[in-house]
Amino acid sequence: MGAKARLHWVFVGSRGIRAGWSVLIFLAILSAIGAAVHFATRTKVGLPPTVVPPRYLLVREIASFAAIFGVTAIMGRIEGQRAWSYGLVGPRPAANFVAGWLGGLFCLSLMVGVLYAGGYIAFDGFALHGTQAVGYGLVWLLVFLFVGLGEETFFRGYLQSTLARGIGFWPGALVLSLSFGAAHLGNGGETPAGIAGVVVFGLVFCLLLWISGSLWLGIGFHCAWDWAQSYLYGTPDSGMIMSGHLFMTNAKGSIPMSGGSAGPEASVLLIPVLLVGLLIMVVVLRRFGLITRKEAVLF
Repeated sequence: MGAKARLHWVFVGSRGIRAGWSVLIFLAILSAIGAAVHFATRTKVGLPPTVVPPRYLLVREIASFAAIFGVTAIMGRIEGQRAWSYGLVGPRPAANFVAGWLGGLFCLSLMVGVLYAGGYIAFDGFALHGTQAVGYGLVWLLVFLFVGLGEETFFRGYLQSTLARGIGFWPGALVLSLSFGAAHLGNGGETPAGIAGVVVFGLVFCLLLWISGSLWLGIGFHCAWDWAQSYLYGTPDSGMIMSGHLFMTNAKGSIPMSGGSAGPEASVLLIPVLLVGLLIMVVVLRRFGLITRKEAVLF
């Protein structure tokens, strides 16, 4: 094999550019965009350390999703694919999104209900009323729609698809779920238990992608879980408190049980409660024909 042929082998496989190089190109372009924004605005793109206002987060999440989708489109052009091909196509996207949203709301409500029953969370009444409650509810819903779109297309979209062809779906899912957890390390109020919970959710979102064949089920779940934590119940979301939430709640008792400053997803009850919620989701999804993978039809 000549030098040119060896060089070609290093960068190109039977399915085009090798997965590792594709991932590096994707991250390099996205990093370059982030650096350009940082240079242009002379500000650090990040979250306020305490209470997070919705308008700030909405602008950030729209810009983030636009950049991620744009870079995905660039990589798709290089690889002869459409930007939608990396998880945003699939059967019945609207039905999957709605089912995921309802599933996320159900699972978070189940989690809060268990914490309340055990005495690990207290409700202190309403923080908002009337049109103000409706207004904040809608704007936070829009914010978390873009949070779901951005984080799912980044961690479970192009990168998951590319790693799957390089090292397999579940090894790639584990790598990206650990990265998903690491991305939350800078959140104020986050804890090691909370980071572990984020990693668990990364794997859950990969599972939802695996059983449905698209990102829409996970996008809906992600949106609703965060909305219910941050707005509806007013609990910490990955260590952050959002301004303008409906209920006023406080963690009580044992921090490992309540989740403390990191919120319900840091509770040791997360995995058993989430398993129950997901099993119920699978039963419902099966009845509505939203599970595409035969191995996932358990009931």
